[in-house]
Amino acid sequence: MSPVSRARKKSSLPSAPSINGLFKDVLRDFSAVAAEPGPFDVDLLGSEVVGQWREVVVEDEPDTDLGLELIAFAQRKITPGAAALLAALQVLAETEEERSAAAEALAVVLGRGIPEPEWAAEIGQVSVGECWRTGDVYGDESSLLCVFSRGDATLGLLALLDFTEGGRVRDLVVIEEPHEVLAEMRTQAAEDGDLVVLDKVEPADAHRLLLAGIAATDALDEPDVGEDYSRFHAIALVWARSLPEPSVAPPVVAWTAEQRAEAVAQFLAETALPDAEAGREIAALLVEHGCRTEPANPLRVGPEKLARFLESLLDGEYELEDEDAVAPVVLAWSAWGARRAELSDVATAALVEEVTEYLGEYLSDEDEDDDLSAYLDGTESADEVLAVVARRRFAVPELETVIGDEEFTDLDPGDPEQRRLLVIGAHPEYHESLAADEFDGTDGLRLALETSVVDQLWDDDPAELWPAAQRLLEQGLSRVDVVDRLVTVLEEQLVEPEEDAVEDELDFDLDTYQAALREI
Repeated sequence: MSPVSRARKKSSLPSAPSINGLFKDVLRDFSAVAAEPGPFDVDLLGSEVVGQWREVVVEDEPDTDLGLELIAFAQRKITPGAAALLAALQVLAETEEERSAAAEALAVVLGRGIPEPEWAAEIGQVSVGECWRTGDVYGDESSLLCVFSRGDATLGLLALLDFTEGGRVRDLVVIEEPHEVLAEMRTQAAEDGDLVVLDKVEPADAHRLLLAGIAATDALDEPDVGEDYSRFHAIALVWARSLPEPSVAPPVVAWTAEQRAEAVAQFLAETALPDAEAGREIAALLVEHGCRTEPANPLRVGPEKLARFLESLLDGEYELEDEDAVAPVVLAWSAWGARRAELSDVATAALVEEVTEYLGEYLSDEDEDDDLSAYLDGTESADEVLAVVARRRFAVPELETVIGDEEFTDLDPGDPEQRRLLVIGAHPEYHESLAADEFDGTDGLRLALETSVVDQLWDDDPAELWPAAQRLLEQGLSRVDVVDRLVTVLEEQLVEPEEDAVEDELDFDLDTYQAALREI
């Protein structure tokens, strides 16, 4: 949700071939900016310099502290640029050691007759405006906007918070027109109220979220962050000092084994799963994942949180007894969590749709042949998804086939013509006759009837068909035998077509067909 199109443009920091060349270019940039700086120019250039040395590793000397090296370099120069750089770094450098070294070096440079920049006392000094947060209704991510001003100039600091990883900051952006960004946030919340929330945040709470999120990111060895994170890292920490003392977060008490087991039992009691034991195993892993990544709210559901869970399965973080149960259990968990959170129908449908897409990617990575999203058309409610997928996967178990010498892949089972290809492909004994246009009679009728049964199962019309199929499956019959039995029932209900009937169209008595299905 970061409105990056309004982010402050990046300064053209040099990419010098040597560290000394880099230092010279930095001093040159500060000399140019310090002559007639805008209200925030020095602060932002200093933050970019600090961010650059966070990312540079000196070849053959990985432990070199570029900040202290740059400060020492500037101390040896008797120029206004050196004074400007050191005046900025005594505030913006991110360690106390570097800030103290910059202050001492500045005193040395000023002692040689270079005047102190007129703006030196203003570095990092800002007035705090309003703080706002917008995010998805699930609580996966939010964008925190804090407004700061100096004189008549106003900027915004936007932090992208990721609550699937403890509320860490994924990106930091300085916004030149924060009032326009806030207007966009309000518009989005008004237009997508079922999916987007916008709240005014107390500055003390904003301070807590910002510092805790940056600390969580900086604690990672290789954090996945946006391209502006390092660039605005220093200024974010400095401006945050102007906010009120951080509020105290509510204490988080780790769930006991009994609480985890109780959550799993509640889920199973309130969800109709075909395999309760497999459901128990995967639900327990979902609870464990929630306790590890979001201990304050382990049962919260969101598309990104569940995507992270699936990634953890692919990465082998958890061991599973039944891989095939992942999709139905995760879908059921999504719907159950949405009911617990009292999400709107729109938000619940969007959640299920996104989770279904993630499950398709998960199954693909697990070398499965099908994709759950292929069996859905987006009109299903959260409670319907499992039943719809089960019925349609029975009707169309494969999404690719071979007919004669031709291979068909990635077929769309929602397309009747492509479903017909899949039915034909399942009967290689008929392929030669079909190719020679010699296919008719009883075999041709049975194939047409099977296509009709598959279409009826896909559309769930008549409604008596799928329950009849399920009862036959419960008797131990295979899918092939069940479909053959259903075809026979349909064949028994065929009637003579009317005079104006479409050629080759099967006509049957619906009432007797439904009655026959109920008797199975």
